[in-house]
Amino acid sequence: MRKTNIQPWTKEWEVAYDQEQKLLKEVLKDELVDIFHIGSTSVPAIGYAKPIIDILIVVKEIEKVDRYNEALRKVEYEPKGENGIAGRRYFPKGKQHRTHHVHIFQVGNEHIQTHLDFKMYLMAHPEDAKAYGELKLELARQFPDNHHMYQEGKQDFVNELAERARSWKANR
Repeated sequence: MRKTNIQPWTKEWEVAYDQEQKLLKEVLKDELVDIFHIGSTSVPAIGYAKPIIDILIVVKEIEKVDRYNEALRKVEYEPKGENGIAGRRYFPKGKQHRTHHVHIFQVGNEHIQTHLDFKMYLMAHPEDAKAYGELKLELARQFPDNHHMYQEGKQDFVNELAERARSWKANR
């Protein structure tokens, strides 16, 4: 079972994203529409996160992404298909010591805006971002050897933040 590793936020995560997005743009160039750094490593105010860079990629046609599986394997990404989310292609990097998660969606998929709104909400509401980071830290202390319990422990708060992000976006 994977351990829950929470680290203080660092600018190095932005550097890691910049390096990886250049690589991914080169691999997916014919299908790529846009690419974004998402997740806790993209929001400094969170303060704490797992040191795994989440990358959201928008493509023209999701079915064509499967043609890139071998090219992505060559740069150490493991194709996982939809992995529980219809219309997504998911690629973790780093096996047991993950360094990146790539989430690929086709233009127009509702998950794209949900991820971007969540990030923008946290950027605009640093007090909520900080509370989220502190929850992550506390759950990692409680469940250092049980990643599933860590994930489960933060789910209600994440759902609440996602709802706040939806309302915030709708009222802007």
